[in-house]
Amino acid sequence: MKRLIFLFSFIGFSILSQAQTDADISPSQRFKLFPQAKLLLADSVHFFTKSDLKKNKPVMMIVFNPDCGHCQHETEALLKVIDKFKGIQIIMATMAPLYEMNQFVKDYKLDQYKNITVAKDVSYYLPTYYKIYNLPFLAFYDKKFNLISDFSGTMPMADVLKVFGR
Repeated sequence: MKRLIFLFSFIGFSILSQAQTDADISPSQRFKLFPQAKLLLADSVHFFTKSDLKKNKPVMMIVFNPDCGHCQHETEALLKVIDKFKGIQIIMATMAPLYEMNQFVKDYKLDQYKNITVAKDVSYYLPTYYKIYNLPFLAFYDKKFNLISDFSGTMPMADVLKVFGR
């Protein structure tokens, strides 16, 4: 009888501990897919979605805030080596107001780069999808738009390029 109680207790604790682990995993880590977010473009009319991604090209998602010093430094570091990111789609998403996003684009001349798309997450989907606690937040996807890895905080561009095998 004691063995049966022990066995059921063990099974119960195992199930509970597994449920708690799943709750700590972000949807991005669980499903490993590019988010189904609708991101508002600078024109405030058109949206960018997963279907707008170019096929067979890896993607780097950067979630940022224009006022964030670390986000500004990460953008500056990216632009210094932007030529090494040819063939990589860069999606920069923010929850900030459009006028702040557009000023950020203007300040860093981001509209000059064909592989960079900057957009606003109007539905605040990304913080929940990635479980973001720090900015900038970077997520890396392969050519089939499957998650390779993600990183919260400032990441050296040399390490970012290693993720893509460059």
